[in-house]
Amino acid sequence: MGYVISTANMKGGVGKTTLTVNIATCLAKNHGKRVLVLDLDTQISATLSLMSPVEFAKRRKYRRTFRHLIDQIINPEQKIKHTIRDIIQSGVCQLPGLDLLPGDIDLYDEFIVSEMLHNQAVAMGETDFETIWNRFERVLIGKILEPVREDYDFIVLDCAPGYNLLTRSALATSNYYILPAKPEPLSVVGIQLLERRIAQLKESHEHEAKMDIQMLGIVFTMSNSNILTGRYYKQVIHRVHQDFGADKICQTQIPVDVNVAKAVDSFVPVVINSPMSSGSKAFSQLTQELLQKL
Repeated sequence: MGYVISTANMKGGVGKTTLTVNIATCLAKNHGKRVLVLDLDTQISATLSLMSPVEFAKRRKYRRTFRHLIDQIINPEQKIKHTIRDIIQSGVCQLPGLDLLPGDIDLYDEFIVSEMLHNQAVAMGETDFETIWNRFERVLIGKILEPVREDYDFIVLDCAPGYNLLTRSALATSNYYILPAKPEPLSVVGIQLLERRIAQLKESHEHEAKMDIQMLGIVFTMSNSNILTGRYYKQVIHRVHQDFGADKICQTQIPVDVNVAKAVDSFVPVVINSPMSSGSKAFSQLTQELLQKL
């Protein structure tokens, strides 16, 4: 059974999705790993980084997105139309070993989830609704992934910014998490908030089973070599080193590179679209560093 790794930060705009799809692609392309990317963000950025909007629209029309796997958990009595293997898109970007479980712009209805869990609590005579909720979020994504866990060396979960149900469930399911951050104060606050949330998540699930999730590393993205901003960035990075320790900070930083944005327009990760660019080389080096950490 391979590793399940979440990419998360409480703050958006830190390069989380770009990091996810390029690390996943490097694992498949450069290291021959079997990798599944799961898009948990309703912005579907990871999905559209690996397939065209036309292909996504087609899959959504035929109910072949992650949303319908969640629906089957929430409404277990409904007739199963597609299994997880039906919904996974194999060999995206024409790269064998790189698979995608497409996200959706509408993943679940919180009211329906709450209603379902309330009914469960009443049926079980459970007066502590929080216990029912914690149990559900702990098993939700794990239960969906269970049929294919042994098919992959790595399953990489691209979490939405913030701390919603799917992010909590992703963290509860994962062995490790990667924390991307821009070298600026608000992004650093996002690191601190996520660390606090994960500590609370572990505590809330203690009576169910121990959560063994560990930080794989903090990755600084969108680094700028400009002399003036570079000096300021170094001060921010030094502060993170003091707070978390050098062993938690990845040595490889992802530079600002226009080729990364251009690659998104092509629905292909930069490590395939522009393999000799500075961004692509940095992602390849970072992937090697993360493998060494593992």
